[in-house]
Amino acid sequence: MKKLIYPLIAAAVIAADQLTKHMVRSAMQPGDRIPVIGDWMSIYYVKNTGAAFSMFAGNTFVTVALTSVLIVVCLVYIVRESRSGRIAVPVLLTFVAAGGLSNLIDRLTMGYVTDMISCGSFAVFNVADIAITCGCVLTMIAVLVLYKDEDKADNREA
Repeated sequence: MKKLIYPLIAAAVIAADQLTKHMVRSAMQPGDRIPVIGDWMSIYYVKNTGAAFSMFAGNTFVTVALTSVLIVVCLVYIVRESRSGRIAVPVLLTFVAAGGLSNLIDRLTMGYVTDMISCGSFAVFNVADIAITCGCVLTMIAVLVLYKDEDKADNREA
């Protein structure tokens, strides 16, 4: 059952992201905005040709290469950590890899990533970006908390 959790999480993240992007693309035109919470939060359709915060905008090769490397690194760590019996970090990295893969699907099929969630003056983002960000932050926390005792034991043995 443990091995099934990774593809199930990945499928759920990719499905949720692709569904929300499809809904926005089919109901809105780029630049359209639908207020959700006053002026602070809205559904705002943006075609993002760059990476996070529109870095490397218009350079599909760089964004595809960076995303591909991110996914491969995550997969390596997912396999390595899951073999050690740990589950928290592999699960969290699955969110990162799935979010990256879903955005990669957009880049390869359309040449841009559909972003639609706008909060205040923060960059417009999507469900995949949420999975990537939460997965990264929680992975850092998990590594600090879960592996702290192992580091102390290693230092005592040395």
